[in-house]
Order: sequence, then structure tokens, then C-alpha cells
Amino acid sequence: MKKAGIILDKDFIIGEIDERIYSSFIEHLGRAVYGGIYEPGHPEADENGFRKDVIKLVSELGVPMVRYPGGNFVSGFNWEDSVGPKDKRPKRLDLAWFTTETNEVGLHEFADWANKANSDIMYAINLGCRGPEDARNIVEYANHPSGSLYSDMRIANGRKDPFGIKLWCLGNEMDGPWQMGQKTALEYGRVANEAAKIMKWVDPTIELVACGSSSSEMPTFGSWEYTMLNECYENVDYVSLHRYYENPTGDTPGFLARTMDMDDFIKSVASICDAVKGKKHSKHVVNLSFDEWNVWYHSKEQDQEIWKQDRWNRALPLLEDVYNFEDALLVGSMLITLIRNADRVKIACLAQLVNVIAPIMTRNNGGAWAQTIYYPFMHASRYGRGSALKTLVNSPVYSCKDYDEVPYIDAVATLDQDGGVTIFMVNRDMSEDFEVEVDLRSFGDLKGISHIIMHNDDVKAVNTGEAPFNVVPYEADRPVVSEGKALIKAGPLSWNVLRFSTGG
Repeated sequence: MKKAGIILDKDFIIGEIDERIYSSFIEHLGRAVYGGIYEPGHPEADENGFRKDVIKLVSELGVPMVRYPGGNFVSGFNWEDSVGPKDKRPKRLDLAWFTTETNEVGLHEFADWANKANSDIMYAINLGCRGPEDARNIVEYANHPSGSLYSDMRIANGRKDPFGIKLWCLGNEMDGPWQMGQKTALEYGRVANEAAKIMKWVDPTIELVACGSSSSEMPTFGSWEYTMLNECYENVDYVSLHRYYENPTGDTPGFLARTMDMDDFIKSVASICDAVKGKKHSKHVVNLSFDEWNVWYHSKEQDQEIWKQDRWNRALPLLEDVYNFEDALLVGSMLITLIRNADRVKIACLAQLVNVIAPIMTRNNGGAWAQTIYYPFMHASRYGRGSALKTLVNSPVYSCKDYDEVPYIDAVATLDQDGGVTIFMVNRDMSEDFEVEVDLRSFGDLKGISHIIMHNDDVKAVNTGEAPFNVVPYEADRPVVSEGKALIKAGPLSWNVLRFSTGG
């Protein structure tokens, strides 16, 4: 059995964890909306057509906010299409995903769904095909009380009280050639600044997310962030980061090391934000919104076949990745990485929430179930609140194709307001148990209350509609604290959640 150590101190705090890092994303893409959250006539549908079985699974995740309505979709979206009487809303060709958008679910309906799911909305505006005036108008429609053109339009459409949307995305992935209305960094920085300025004039209480480069692998990465922030720094509050990982070659050790890249990505963007802050002699701090992250590769060949056979139909079954056990391990490490960077990452959105590269899957007129990645996200959302602690991990390391000195034990700890400690830990070793000594002496009298483990001997094991509980977590023996230390056994390729409370 290999050995590792974790040292914690209650005074070594990285930062407060913003609950919004446990947010998610629903785009008008595939079956995320139609057949996902919304399916009139389904046995589980409520009076508005929303699936109650899906709402239950979302509520159990504890998702505080959902990014909406896109994504690539938003760069060709007219927000006015999604309000007013349903029978008068236009059907539009969606050039982002080669489907037809019926606008049956729009802003009013989605706000009702979000309320049922106990989530707020992070609303993305179109800065691809449209501009600052349209951005101003949708803020007025959503947030102004009454007495103006668009606020009175909202009231006429059946919503007296404002939606009160407080977080807004200034477009999506605007450096990508796949984007409708792609822009240079300078072009985007200028339009984002003007949109931000007048949106905040309409509602000074809102916060705004500027588009970072669509990927750290883009040739524009780095120079994009610096150039666009130079134009809009004082009027925005966050910069977006997007990152997806894949394992097409079946290299499990290399795949599980991908969070080394994620951590570097976060630190690079934070450094660029601070460089612009220094250049401008500003006191304003721009933080990070990691508003798209996940594993994504299982469905890509299937999607190409769907488009060949069936373009322009409604709600095509696109991006329906079936996640396996190793995907859950990487998602766990990605959550660890987000918590570890809680001083700068204030928002993060698992992309997406239902059916489309999602923790929740459904069948049309059938059941709903949790994929493997659902469980680490649920654990982090439930127990990863409070403060992120600097977590010193002493672990043996390994090397793989793209990374050197990858720790076998990846871990982070949190401190809740009652003095309780939670440790999230992944053992990346393919075959070896680890005995992990956790030093908790600075916290006084702690008692172990729970050790949740997720493991499967088959890294490719999945959950399906027929076998929804094939890969699930289970409770192990409670950790024992003796003289301020706990010895924890972490099995090979395992996700572990360790919880300690104060006093009895």
C-alpha cells in the first residue's frame, strides 16, 4: 500500500467559495430543452409541460444558477422571439446546431422552470449578430419595474414583477470561427464595453461576464484576453473560460492528469486580468467565470451522422455523451481544481445539465436517470461550501505523455461556518491502494462523520436507463480521528468525500 499525506490548517484559507461555482448550463441545443426539461404530455409533466422527474434530479444537485439560452445558439438569437403568446412566436433556423427553434420555451417559461428548480438565471445576450441596443432592451424587459416600452411589454406578456436577472454574459466564444458574428479581440472589446456601459445604466445592480478566448488551445488565447480587457476592463466583472477534455485513445492516466492543464489555464487568465488591472492603475478586480466545463467526446461521430440524415428538425439528439466511470473521476478532479482556485473562480457552469453532455439523461416519454458524473458534482455542491483551505498534499507522482509529476492523490479541503471540514480526494493510481494521513490538529476536536466512495473495477462502466445504478457512490466506515490525525484508505481509481464535524 502506498502512502500519502495531507496537512490542513484552519487559518490557511484560499478564499470564500462562491456557491455559483456549482452552476450549470441549458442551451437551446439538442434535447436539453425539448425532451429534457420540457415535454408536455409526458407522464411526469406538470401543468406547464415541465418534467417533474427532471426537476427532482436537478434540485438534488443543488444548482444555484443556470446559464441560458446559449452557447453558440445565442449568437443568432433574437430575444424578442421568445416572449409573447406562444402561437405567435416565430420558428427560426438555428445556424449554430442546424435545427429549427420553435421558441415554445422562452424567457418567461424558463424563469418559471428555474424557480421550480431553485435556481437563478445567468442570461447570455447576442453580441454576434446583434449589438448594444438589443442588450439594453433585454435588460429593460427583464429587470425594469414598469413605465417604459420594454418593461410594459413584459407586463403585457403576463409578468408584472421583474425577473431580476443579476448576471449576464456578453456574448459567447466570440473569437471562434464557428460563431455567428465572429469578432477580433479589439472589435469585441469595443462592443462589449458599449453594451456593458448601457446595460449597467439601465440596471446598476447587474454583473457582467466578458468572453475570454473560446479555448486555451486557440491561437488567439492570451492576446485575446489582454486586448479585449484593455477596452472594457472597468465595465465588466468576470472573464469567461471554457474547457472540455476527452480520452479517445483510452489513456486513463493521461486523461486523469488533464486538470493540470485546467489549473494552468485558470492561473494564466487570472494573471492577464491582473496585468490589465496594473496597466490601468485600477482598483477594480475582474474575476473568472468558468462557465463551460466538462468531458466531451463520446458523441461527436454520432452527431455528424445525425446532421447528415436529419438537418433542420426540432430537438435532434445531439451531444448525448454517455459518461463512464473514468469521466466521473476527471469531473471530480475538475471540481477539486475549481475549489482550489476559489479566490479567483467565482462562477462555474457544468456544461450542460440535461441530455446534452449532461449529468442527467432522459428518454422521450420515458424515464430520467443520473449519469456517473452526476455524483461528484452533487457531493461538491452539497458539501463544498464555506471556505476553501490551502491543502498541502504530499503524494508520489507519475508521468504521462503530456504531463510530468502528476500527483496520484488529488485533494482539496473546505471549512464550513460551523467549523466542520470536508475533503474531496481522487486517487489516480490504476491499481494501488493509498493510506493517506490527514493532519487535522489545528481544528481542535474533530470527529469523522462520513466517508463516501465512488469506485468501479471497469473504468468504462456507465449508467443507463436500464441500469441507472450501475455506478453509484456508497458509504464506507467513518474516518477515525486520533490525536488530531486520521488515516484514510483510498482505493485505486476512486472518488472520496471525507467529512468531519466539531464536538460530539
